[in-house]
Amino acid sequence: MRASTATTTRSVLVEYIIKRRWLGNGLLILVGLFALYRLSAELIDNPVLFLQQVINGLQLGFVYALIALGYTMVYGIVRLINFAHGDVFMVGAFISFYGVTRLQLHTWVSRLLPSFPAVPAQVIGTITVVLMSMAICALMAFTIERMAYKPLRNAPRISALITAIGVSFFLEYFGALSFVFSPNFIPYKRPFEVTTWYLNKGGIDQLTGGQAVPDGSVIFSNIFVIIVLSSIFLMLTLQYIVRNTKVGKAMRAAAYDKATARLMGINVDGIISFTFAIGAAFAGAAGMLYAIAFPQVFFWMGIIPGLKAFVAAVLGGIGSIPGAFVGALIMGQAEVLSAAYISTPMRDAIAFSILIIVLLIRPTGIFGEPTREKA
Repeated sequence: MRASTATTTRSVLVEYIIKRRWLGNGLLILVGLFALYRLSAELIDNPVLFLQQVINGLQLGFVYALIALGYTMVYGIVRLINFAHGDVFMVGAFISFYGVTRLQLHTWVSRLLPSFPAVPAQVIGTITVVLMSMAICALMAFTIERMAYKPLRNAPRISALITAIGVSFFLEYFGALSFVFSPNFIPYKRPFEVTTWYLNKGGIDQLTGGQAVPDGSVIFSNIFVIIVLSSIFLMLTLQYIVRNTKVGKAMRAAAYDKATARLMGINVDGIISFTFAIGAAFAGAAGMLYAIAFPQVFFWMGIIPGLKAFVAAVLGGIGSIPGAFVGALIMGQAEVLSAAYISTPMRDAIAFSILIIVLLIRPTGIFGEPTREKA
């Protein structure tokens, strides 16, 4: 009798521990404490190198943020993980490549108005290339949504997911054709000259050609500044559209209840197409920014950044715009710091381990909320 009671007590205790997720949370705490210990030790040992890696992580994280916004917007409305989104990012990089190398679009102001100041002309030309990439990617996503996803609107979600994977493969291997983008790795010509600064106890100063980086200095370039400012501007623009415009209110209504939104006169299909388009526009901008930072384009360059941006969206809380942004910054830091202090091949393993941990511990992400069934 006593043995039976003890067995029952142990079973209840084990069930209680599992229900409370103490094991998972305890493991997460141990991993977090170990990571914090290692990072603190590296910061104390070589603070300059550590800060340099943080800057590199921010640069990568802001690019991931633009891709993650597209994932989180589409999922928020149609509950679809658009795995073709990373390949739209690839197309945006190639469009900007052809805009710079073939069309010389970044120099149109100086060619049209030779007396125009050089720096503003370069800025306007570069913005023109970005806008062209965003517009073409938005048009492409609109077309894909109408042709591939709309017919499956009322089908099981697995059908739409499989279709998204098929569209992804199509974009990759169609782009690999020699008369489209080419299967080769292609060097990317930046539309402006790279300027580098260094930061140390004496302040900020510019590096001149051939000058060695002074000891104890952290370096950053105009590429870092452009990526950070562009990403913040685009995210704030998106947040304004979603929160303060009629289209944004329609997007939120469609995300909450499509049937009721239709009864209220909202064109839900149009709103879904608009969501795909604006998410793709952000991916197009991210493609150009990524190519500027890492000057090389190739037909499957969107696979890994796309998957990592998806992990960032899940980490931040898929469906949440601020969550996608914060998750992407965390992802960028995790990838760069793990490559610097563990090993380069481990950066991908760490990134996808984050996805597993989030799904086990907090499936809704940092800013996500548990889904509620509507009456």
